Amino acid sequence: MLKIYTDKKKILRTKCQEIENITTKDINLVKEMIEFLKLSQDDEYAKKNHIEPGIGLAAPQIGVPSRFFAIYLVDGEKTYEFGLINPVIERTSVKQVYLSTGEGCLSVPQKHDGYVMRYYKVVISGFEVLSNQKQTYTLYGYPAIAVQHEMDHLDGVLYYDHIDKNNPFNVAPGAKPIY
Repeated sequence: MLKIYTDKKKILRTKCQEIENITTKDINLVKEMIEFLKLSQDDEYAKKNHIEPGIGLAAPQIGVPSRFFAIYLVDGEKTYEFGLINPVIERTSVKQVYLSTGEGCLSVPQKHDGYVMRYYKVVISGFEVLSNQKQTYTLYGYPAIAVQHEMDHLDGVLYYDHIDKNNPFNVAPGAKPIY
């Protein structure tokens, strides 16, 4: 079972380093993170093991200051399951979206009300552990929000840093709600 660090720990505010030589140990850790996410979404397993459901998990959340993250989420009929080492956002849309319920995070036990503006479309690339090769993904909506959230972790940024402190429910011009 992975230990999840909370936002009280300095590691969550660390800018993570790229992995120069990807090892089997790195790959196996990312695969373990994907499995953790899958299990966290199993209500019975999550309750029994006292874990919250998650759709994404970044290296600093498990105490590792390296640039990698895992995603496991179901959006409509499509399942997104991947782990990226040394991810890079290649392009984004101009269009912005936000979760109408607000974002949450496995590393943030207290709720922070407010909207986080994210890009509707993201093109991201990196070494993908399940296919064992470099991959590029074009993601829209909810999956795009998830990877932006995880990318923020790799730069020491938490979702609530994006919330307007004076007007938490402020919506950027033209931004659309999802979910």
